[in-house]
Amino acid sequence: MKQVVQNYKSGELALLDVPVPGCKPGGVLVRTAYSLISTGTELMKVSEAGMSMLGKARSRPDQVAKVVQSVATNGVPATYRKVMGKLDSYTPLGYSLCGVVEQVGAGIDDVKVGDLVACAGNEHALHAELNWVPKNLYAPVPDGLAPRHAAFGTVGSIALQGVRQGESRLGEVALVIGLGLIGQLVVQLLAASGVRVVGADPDPVRCELAERLGAAACGDPASPAVESAVAELTDGHGVDQVYLAAGGGSNQPVELAARLCRDRGRVVDIGKCRLDLPWNAYYEKELDVRFSRSYGPGRYDPEYEIEGRDYPIGYVRWTERRNLACFLDLVARGRVDVEPLITRTAAFDDAVETYQRLKDGELKAVAVLFRYPEQSAVDEPSADVAAMTVPAVPGARSAAPVRAARTPVRLAFVGAGNYATSMLLPHLAQRDGVELSTVVTTTALSAANAQRKFGFREATTDLDAVLGDASVDAVFVVTRHSSHAELTRKALLAGKAVFVEKPLALTEDELTGVLSAVEESGNDRLQVGFNRRFAPLLQEARKRFGARTGPASLRYLVNAGRLDHGSWYLQQGTEGSRFAGEGGHFVDTASWLLGADPVSVYALAPSGNEDLQVVLGYPDGSTAAISYVTTGAAGFPKETLDLVADGKVLQLDDFVRTSVYDGRKRWVSSRLPKARDKGQAAELAAFVRAVRTGGPMPVPLGSLVATTTATLAVRAALTGGAPVTLAEAR
Repeated sequence: MKQVVQNYKSGELALLDVPVPGCKPGGVLVRTAYSLISTGTELMKVSEAGMSMLGKARSRPDQVAKVVQSVATNGVPATYRKVMGKLDSYTPLGYSLCGVVEQVGAGIDDVKVGDLVACAGNEHALHAELNWVPKNLYAPVPDGLAPRHAAFGTVGSIALQGVRQGESRLGEVALVIGLGLIGQLVVQLLAASGVRVVGADPDPVRCELAERLGAAACGDPASPAVESAVAELTDGHGVDQVYLAAGGGSNQPVELAARLCRDRGRVVDIGKCRLDLPWNAYYEKELDVRFSRSYGPGRYDPEYEIEGRDYPIGYVRWTERRNLACFLDLVARGRVDVEPLITRTAAFDDAVETYQRLKDGELKAVAVLFRYPEQSAVDEPSADVAAMTVPAVPGARSAAPVRAARTPVRLAFVGAGNYATSMLLPHLAQRDGVELSTVVTTTALSAANAQRKFGFREATTDLDAVLGDASVDAVFVVTRHSSHAELTRKALLAGKAVFVEKPLALTEDELTGVLSAVEESGNDRLQVGFNRRFAPLLQEARKRFGARTGPASLRYLVNAGRLDHGSWYLQQGTEGSRFAGEGGHFVDTASWLLGADPVSVYALAPSGNEDLQVVLGYPDGSTAAISYVTTGAAGFPKETLDLVADGKVLQLDDFVRTSVYDGRKRWVSSRLPKARDKGQAAELAAFVRAVRTGGPMPVPLGSLVATTTATLAVRAALTGGAPVTLAEAR
């Protein structure tokens, strides 16, 4: 299928061939009939992509701050790969469309194949021939409403949410500053609510259009016409509400709002304009400044948008889905007229040319639709706190089948997110004897990006086709945590060697399912991405520390830091706790340094945050204390470790330096590397070598299971308030 994309680094726009997205549970696959260009938001993004790197940095200081922090945490090379990987990727455009349901996912019962729906979301309602859309981001189109008009649903919801934030009442007067697409819709919604409207925009054509659609008067904000109209309609008191629907870097809109708003009036920011509030003006009138967040309640909440968990109507009357349905109803009943807003309807095949004409100013438009030719017919578990058993590990298997000499190891990737594209694929793409065969993702564009950047032979959204491909030797599972165990189980049953990023499993049942697949298939070719034991500095330090005769004490401080709001790591209901997701890294590192698997787990957690203190016990009396904290200083190293035994001390300083002190006070410091090397390259080399030769996997299966079991036991230890004994594997 085809999709409109842009490369943020170069500014290139393209109509790209990408795989068809899969139809996941909880949503529907929609074939687009019409999609709407947001001439405000999208053109701002297109223009920003054409800036120099310095211009991009100036326009996004929030992202620059994240880059600086990443340099401090991960080093320059890793940060550079991560940033350039994001910049030099195709990103999607679009967020408002109408189309026909082509396939219905599990759990959906409110629409059927063939139904017409309006769709929203900058990750789901894209300028593409097919989109997968979750339940709370689509709404059925009322009978009789033309698809080209239903395509306005998302931008209509944005305007509607802004009007709701203004709490307008019958007979009031409002000022709408900015009469672009959103502003024109706000004018109509207010007029339909019995509010008299004054519009302000420097474009006389837009002013004339707003007056035809219900505004009492409109004019250039720099002229006296607007102030005169406000004075006449309000008897000199000022408007009850001001809606900022303008963009750009001028502070004129907020200054005009203060001047023309009545005492204790409301100012609602819908667009993205400069907001240097003149303190005296806003203070003296005690103006109520409000922000309108996109389509309404539910926006940016993954549990609502992705998982389909609705808010009770008694508590949240107007969610983004209810706003979408409400706007469609208003258009269907003729209370809002979107037809006059359509400046141009372009064929989807002409998308790149259309964007270029808009960017260059050759095409001046309020709203532009893409028409898709295919749619011509449509329109025009509970844990035991006393003990936890390590699942039985199937016995050792025979080596993998011998490969033909000099044939490359063919790898498939399931998932191509940030970690895969910045920390794994760059190493594999450079290795001799490796062929990147197929990349599988649920979103079409991420697969296409990975294929372009790393040279995969194929890109698809069909996992079964990959598992059934006899030429694929190994499958990498680099998806969200909740899918790891099931995807690993399927790949093992298909006879593939598997590299799965941590965690292997989020529950005991998931872990048991993986081991059952090993038993059923006779395939134990499994590696979990516990890369730190492969880090060159830690390998060198362990060698210098040497063998020990007595028990050891290990302290591991992980300064994990806080996550950004909206991170999927915070979705504990589906993705598990943060420690369940990444704690295996630190358990594995401790066990590798101590040369044994843990036999007991004890854990404490301060109330009110996600900090954890985990103590692991080992057969020889050694202990490992892992402090996993989210409340530390951002500038402090992320990982520091001390291992003490037999009069010796090994220290790790965030994979930048390791030191060993022996009984003779001799200190050995390894060289300072150019970047933090946490072992990914060496780990991947070991895995590929094992697949190629049929030799043992880099980490024994029993160790992988023990680490996973110990990580899962932390929850049981917290619940029971007592140590959890890990029984030996049967």
